[in-house]
Amino acid sequence: MTQSAQSAAAPAAEPLPTSPQQLLARLEALGIAYQNHEHAAVFTVEEAKALRGALTGGHIKNLFLRNKKEEMWLVVAEEDKRIDLKALGERLGAGKLSFGSPDRLLRCLGVLPGAVTPFGIINDKDRKVKVVLDRDLMGFNPVHAHPLVNTMTTALSPQDLVRFLEAEGHKPDILDIG
Repeated sequence: MTQSAQSAAAPAAEPLPTSPQQLLARLEALGIAYQNHEHAAVFTVEEAKALRGALTGGHIKNLFLRNKKEEMWLVVAEEDKRIDLKALGERLGAGKLSFGSPDRLLRCLGVLPGAVTPFGIINDKDRKVKVVLDRDLMGFNPVHAHPLVNTMTTALSPQDLVRFLEAEGHKPDILDIG
């Protein structure tokens, strides 16, 4: 059912607000089945593709975005999806979108650049970040995401990803992106 994660420290001066082990324990408490894979750190989709071998399913890219009003979104899409930020901003009624800073990312989602993940929602207790899932991604089973660090990948069903997000108080919008 589940595979325990070995220790994987994030290269941060301070510990992350939630460890990968705490996240995986939360998944287990919710009755969410997952498989966890450890690997060398990856920072880009290209690096992940080179390392993953035969891991089938939907692999994601995550965009942590903000607008001028300080509203924030986490956009979770299939890794090869081209995303037009201008069109996405219009679609979301957000106006012009830009990437959130590393400080904002750590403060809001509790992760470092290179480890952006829908699982970071576990740290958004104030529910300031809106989650958008790519409809095409939801057609894959399983989907793969970093469990708060970029030295591991966790696979789970798309339905369980939605269940996790909702359990953390973040009902995602599922949109056709791109």
